[in-house]
Amino acid sequence: MYSVLHRHESAHEDCIWGCAWGRYKKKKSSENTEDNPDASQDSNASDESAPIEYLITGSLDDLVKVWELRDDKLELKHNLEGHSLGVISVAISSDGRTCASSSMDSSLRIWDVENGEKITNIDVGPVDLWTVAFSPDDKYLISGSHSGKITLYGVESAKAEQTLDTRGKFSLSIAYSPDGKYIASGAIDGIINIFDVATTKLVHTLEGHAMPIRSLCFSPDSQLLLTASDDGHMKLYDVQHANVAGTLSGHASWVLSVAFSPDGKHFVSSSSDKTVKVWEVTTKQCIHTFNEHSDQVWGVKFSPDNSKIMSVSEDRSVNIYSCPPS
Repeated sequence: MYSVLHRHESAHEDCIWGCAWGRYKKKKSSENTEDNPDASQDSNASDESAPIEYLITGSLDDLVKVWELRDDKLELKHNLEGHSLGVISVAISSDGRTCASSSMDSSLRIWDVENGEKITNIDVGPVDLWTVAFSPDDKYLISGSHSGKITLYGVESAKAEQTLDTRGKFSLSIAYSPDGKYIASGAIDGIINIFDVATTKLVHTLEGHAMPIRSLCFSPDSQLLLTASDDGHMKLYDVQHANVAGTLSGHASWVLSVAFSPDGKHFVSSSSDKTVKVWEVTTKQCIHTFNEHSDQVWGVKFSPDNSKIMSVSEDRSVNIYSCPPS
């Protein structure tokens, strides 16, 4: 059964726009293994024990917060300070050790999740950044901007290393396919562009929506692209052939965020109609609706083990929901 596990009111002092859910394994202490090489096997075994799960939220109060979920309650672990304007988007690296945040102050910051320190600040120049995402190999951060261009920033170099030109309008949303082959962007005029990363060529332009694409994401197997629009609909596209595999309706207003479950069986959506909906991929049906927020819901994410969902809202709260075993 789907249920509300925890509701954290006033998680930030202003509306919460971005969220992410990750986990990492604690670093091995190198001392034992250096003195005693035989100990490395034992320490490996103990290190395989439970990874640390955490949640990231970004808000218009200029803060990025790192939370841990303990006994089904959120505990604040770090306040990441440094942005001078609202935080629009947050993303977590594949190894779970770092997170990135983009802000209306035109900066892109990378943080160490474990100790809460800033690793680097990428100066992006006078561009308005929007959504940010890591490449699957964690070497690049990608972001769309008002110019319609998608920029790949080197995580090590902290510089812009490549630009993909959509030749279109403001890129509101962006996603990197898990297999590393494609980058998709959604624009303010409803156009979706898919780029081949290896050739940097634009391979598909999809015109399924007539209003802004606030969010899009690839399925875990990189075969499907899910898009969410202000037209109140979501669409599933077959990435290879650029065919519409399904149109999903059910929200009464703008669809602001979508995310697949890590096992690829479900996805979750949130809307300015204040609801969070869970959908089944095979049937393309909504199987549950949560009505716990009192204002529009800007972000949703599944936990890495598929067992929970988080949502963040204009109402400044973070909600955690429990999912039945799939």
